[in-house]
Amino acid sequence: MTAAAAFVAGLLAVIVLERTTRDVMARPVLARLNYRDHELPTASGLLLLAAVIAVEGGRLLVELVVDGRPDLTPERVAVLLVVVAFGFLGLVDDLLGDGDDRGLKGHVGAVLRGRVTTGFIKLAGGAAVAVFVSALLLGGDALDVIVGGAVIALAANMGNLFDRAPGRTLKVGLIAYVPLAVAAATGASGVALAAVAGAAVGLLPGDLRERSMLGDTGANAWGAALGVVAVATVGAPGRAAIASVLLALTLLSEVVSFSRVIAAVPPLRAVDRLGRLPEDAP
Repeated sequence: MTAAAAFVAGLLAVIVLERTTRDVMARPVLARLNYRDHELPTASGLLLLAAVIAVEGGRLLVELVVDGRPDLTPERVAVLLVVVAFGFLGLVDDLLGDGDDRGLKGHVGAVLRGRVTTGFIKLAGGAAVAVFVSALLLGGDALDVIVGGAVIALAANMGNLFDRAPGRTLKVGLIAYVPLAVAAATGASGVALAAVAGAAVGLLPGDLRERSMLGDTGANAWGAALGVVAVATVGAPGRAAIASVLLALTLLSEVVSFSRVIAAVPPLRAVDRLGRLPEDAP
């Protein structure tokens, strides 16, 4: 399968799922208030997970029929694994999180006070998955594996940090996807990520028009998939640089509102507002 075919397959899978699961997504358990107190279904990122699983399952079946054996590269397995694992951890937070403790400081502080939050479960579980996947991709050097794991985990968290306005996480991820797609080209990681990117594009209209919310389910899965491909395609110095930038942004988010920064910079504000409903829309 080519990257272009995987992208289209991911896009079509999400479109079909979005149109056929509206009754499921409308169930009260998924209802949440968005940034302007409108009630919407959250965790529409579940459709991203389902689309990627469907594309990879279909691709595997075709390989078995046509070639007689699957082409299961570590990069392909890694992308699917982080999409499912980080999506599941995000879903736990979407459905069970109370929102009282936010950010790294809030979740770690709650644990120090003897209370484990769903956010900390996501944090610790995501870190474990990220290191596991990094080891799968990079092999035995301990420092390299840890840095790679940091890239994946921090990229997943970055998806969550930007998920404060309709379409923002999907847009930021698609901007990051462009250089990664060029770097990965037609390699295994590029094809695997293309299916995720196609699914992300398919979710964008509903997210922008406030018919649903991506939720931590989709934001974490999308970010983690981008992180995996960064680890798989960039050399050790590049991975260290990416991890440093992501860590700096994560720490900065504890004291600075990304939404305020975006609103204060006209080009960023224009991109952020592109395709969204007017602020006074019903």
